[in-house]
Amino acid sequence: MVKEIERSGARGGPMLLLIFLGFAASVWLFIRAGQHQSAASGIAGALVLLASFLSLFGLIVVSPNEAKVLLLFGEYRGTVKKDGWYWVNPFFTKTRISLRVRNFETERLKVNDLDGNPIEIGAVVVWKVVDTAEASFEVDDYSHYVHVQSESALRNLATHYPYDTHEDAMISLRGSTDAVAAKLREEIQSRLNRAGVEVIEARISHLAYAQEIAQAMLQRQQAGAIIAARQKIVEGAVGMVEMALEMLGRKKIVELDEERKATMVSNLLVVLCSDRATQPVVNTGTLSG
Repeated sequence: MVKEIERSGARGGPMLLLIFLGFAASVWLFIRAGQHQSAASGIAGALVLLASFLSLFGLIVVSPNEAKVLLLFGEYRGTVKKDGWYWVNPFFTKTRISLRVRNFETERLKVNDLDGNPIEIGAVVVWKVVDTAEASFEVDDYSHYVHVQSESALRNLATHYPYDTHEDAMISLRGSTDAVAAKLREEIQSRLNRAGVEVIEARISHLAYAQEIAQAMLQRQQAGAIIAARQKIVEGAVGMVEMALEMLGRKKIVELDEERKATMVSNLLVVLCSDRATQPVVNTGTLSG
């Protein structure tokens, strides 16, 4: 792999002054050659003029958050990253690469989640170039490479998690946004290491069931939510009944046989688990009556 070599050129201002002095010297040599009929002065003036003209192509301007990759006849010679006005070898091939932060939104991909349900998913990826040599020479077009690999990573991530889950410990695409975003960034970064690119952030921007099952999955979600809620209610009700029986026995408020305990448990569960208001019945007799 080609690694970045940071370098800097000569300051542009002094070099431009030297180039102008070279033009002036070539003019003086041409005048001298004409006055003294000297071929040597004419040849020297032509060479100085040619050198001064070629030197103009060595002047480069590097803007903030920009880099210039330098090649000499196909050989990598380094990268100028510090902003300013410089002069480098005029025979260098100078390629501009932006180091600014960029972002793009992937297309809405249609994939199957962990449960096999077809979903639509899209993401926003924020990235920047950190190694200009890898970005220039390890991949053909680093910007296109980022787009393609990001969509591939998003497609792969979607198949490893369910769209939704009612279990708190299980990661889902809809319910665990931060965890999924971290996994997505890690997945994309692992694919872009060879391209000299750093992924700053990656987050899901669109998530929905595919249109053909959206209505059915909505009903399924509602049913699942009701079941999950009922499960929590039953767990709480059982705990409350257990606590009530324990307190009655510990404080010896009333002595209950097994049959009356069963009746009391049944009545309490009905009251606690019912989704409608219960009607109280006042017993004016005795426990045995």
